Amino acid sequence: MAGAITQDGAAVAEGRSGPLIVTEDAELLDDLLRLCAAAGARPEVHPGVPRPRGSWEAAPLVIVGDDAVRRVRGAVRRRGVVLVGRDQDDSDVWRRAVEIGADHVLLLPDGEQWLVDRIADVAEGVGRPALTVGVMGGRGGAGASTLACALAVTSAREGTRTLLVDADPLGGGLDVLLGGETAEGLRWPAFAASRGRVGGGALEESLPQLHALRVLSWDRGDTVAVPPQAVRAVLAAGRRRGGAVVVDLPRRVDEGVAEVLAQVDVGVLVVPAELRAIAAARRVATAVGMVLADLRIAVRGPYAPGLDDREVVRLLGLPLVGEVPYETPPPDGSVPPGGAARGPLARFCSAFWERASAGRGTDA
Repeated sequence: MAGAITQDGAAVAEGRSGPLIVTEDAELLDDLLRLCAAAGARPEVHPGVPRPRGSWEAAPLVIVGDDAVRRVRGAVRRRGVVLVGRDQDDSDVWRRAVEIGADHVLLLPDGEQWLVDRIADVAEGVGRPALTVGVMGGRGGAGASTLACALAVTSAREGTRTLLVDADPLGGGLDVLLGGETAEGLRWPAFAASRGRVGGGALEESLPQLHALRVLSWDRGDTVAVPPQAVRAVLAAGRRRGGAVVVDLPRRVDEGVAEVLAQVDVGVLVVPAELRAIAAARRVATAVGMVLADLRIAVRGPYAPGLDDREVVRLLGLPLVGEVPYETPPPDGSVPPGGAARGPLARFCSAFWERASAGRGTDA
């Protein structure tokens, strides 16, 4: 690992800000450097509280070896301190953690994956996760994919980092709907072997960029599923980048879809305003509602005789987002859904994002 030697003998890695490691235990340091490398972070290493102490206070994460507790007792109390030891039978480690104000106590090797994830968060500069919206149809042909694309296009146009995820392998591909089926970049099958943690920045850079947003879609091959753990890892990586994530979901709930729903903040069920569609939507809502707490309705007209939005809400027992306007797409496919900034669909999507962001307490 490239680095320099400070005046007090500490190794300081070059590059972006990483965690601060405080230890003189050579074996422990080797393990911690290995974990930092796995997380893509370059740490600063000191045997005690750094002089001057600015790096102790400024470091995004401080990892203190159990051997260094005595040397850091007088340091300024701060958040983000992890005490790391090895002795599984040492009950006094908790007392020592309190003495230095540590947030967490970690015993190796059991806690390695947790620590790698925490270090990787530091390396990526992780903040608030993306506002994640899942869109699904109450029945086939309801227009869920069109709405998902329109929400993503609108979000990106308004300057929000946006990821559009196609979670329906039988839907034909959202890249096609956006006119980007030949765009360079990875599709879902490339991530089938993903396990553990996927780097958010690497994921973003690997995907096709269409209409100022990133798109994770399916290719034209025979793969129609990826393992649930890969779905979990990839979506979590996309959410860590912040901004907005829109997921186009199928109407079934299998293991992969359940992994997506576990990370969705708001679900939108697109329901044509007809009795048969409402009956089908009730079945979808029952299945989805077992995993997703916040599920809302977007009605697509025209309304069948005897139906209005209040009746649809009553029959489904879910809150109403509004009526999705119909917008005639250009015959050459030059404008994606929601691509006309002043069109009714874009206005609907803008209003949705404004309400969803306000309900979250901050902008998406």
